[in-house]
Formats: sequence, C-alpha cells, structure tokens
Amino acid sequence: MMELILVDPILALCNHLRKAFEKHEHVKIIHGYFEAVEEFDCMVSAANSFGLMDGGVDLAIINFFGHQLEKQVQEYIIAQYFGEQPVGTCFLIETGNEKHPFVAHTPTMRIPMTIHGTDNVYLAMKAMLETIWHHNQKAETQKIKRVVCPGLGTATGKMPYAEAARQMQLAYANFISPIERINWDVAGKRQLAIRYGGNLGFNFDTEG
Repeated sequence: MMELILVDPILALCNHLRKAFEKHEHVKIIHGYFEAVEEFDCMVSAANSFGLMDGGVDLAIINFFGHQLEKQVQEYIIAQYFGEQPVGTCFLIETGNEKHPFVAHTPTMRIPMTIHGTDNVYLAMKAMLETIWHHNQKAETQKIKRVVCPGLGTATGKMPYAEAARQMQLAYANFISPIERINWDVAGKRQLAIRYGGNLGFNFDTEG
C-alpha cells in the first residue's frame, strides 16, 4: 500500500485533514512545505486545466524541479487532451529528479477560480489515486511508494478547509474500499455521500 503524505503550510487545514484521515494508517499529515519532505516518489500538482504553473503550489513545484517541467506538462496536455485537461483526470510527468521522479498533474479547476460548492476536490483526488494505482500495476515501471499531496482547492479555489478534507478523505476511502457491485442503490448512496455535482441519478428515467 502506498503512503500518502498530505502537506500544507496552513495549520487550520492540517487540523481538518488530521481529523478526516485519523483512521487511515497509511496517511500522514505534515504541517509545512513539501520541499522539506525528504523522501517521496511523486508530488501532486493541484493544477489548472491548461498547465499554467505560475502561482501557488504549482510555482513552488517548478521552482523545485525546474521550469522545463511546465513546458513538459503543457506539451502533454496539447498532445493528449487537445489543449485542455478536464477536472477529474490526472497524468504523471517524469521530473528527471532521481530522488523524486514524478509529478502528478491533477487539475482542481479549469482556470484559477472559486470551486466552493463543487465536487472538484473529490474528482481530482480520485483521479490522482487511480492514476498512480494504474502506473504501479505495470511491471516495467518505477513504482510510486510515497505520494506528497497539498490541500486541494483551498487557496485560489476557496474550498472551505473542512469540506476539502471531507472530499479528499471520501475519495481516498472509496479508493481503498472500492465498489464491488453496481446498481442504482449503490450509485445513489455514492452521490449522497459526495453531495455535489448535480442531482442526476435521482431525477431521471432509469429505463431510458
């Protein structure tokens, strides 16, 4: 099981993350900056859909790994997503840093904007975990054992700390305990837990 290290310089957010993840033994919360974490294989970029990395944690990431990383990210978005990477997707970029070989580019918003009242944090967290899992299933790849992730959507996105922590934990819990069967009851309960993203699944004809 990979270790998830949630790192953020905002103490209040870290306190909410600690409360949300207290039952998860493979999750560690650190109040501070990711640059101070000595051992990790992958850094999560709480990104925008266009790979513009000139502010916030993204700027810290390219200052740490080098400005060529932004160009690599944007070239990948152009090649694989026709220039716009949707929220709810994630991809890995090799950093060239032997100690910290990967960045997971994971948009929480299309452009810098408020995402309060959305399920964007849940979608981003879910996409990141699944992308790393798929990467680790490939025998020929370098395994990702430790992932560093900042608080998602809480700066420019203005997602309340408690809500961001709730959505991040829900995505993690659903990842480690996945659905074993699918029906409308299961889908409805999942939507009730997520709360946001519209009320489709409750008010449409399932026969159509």
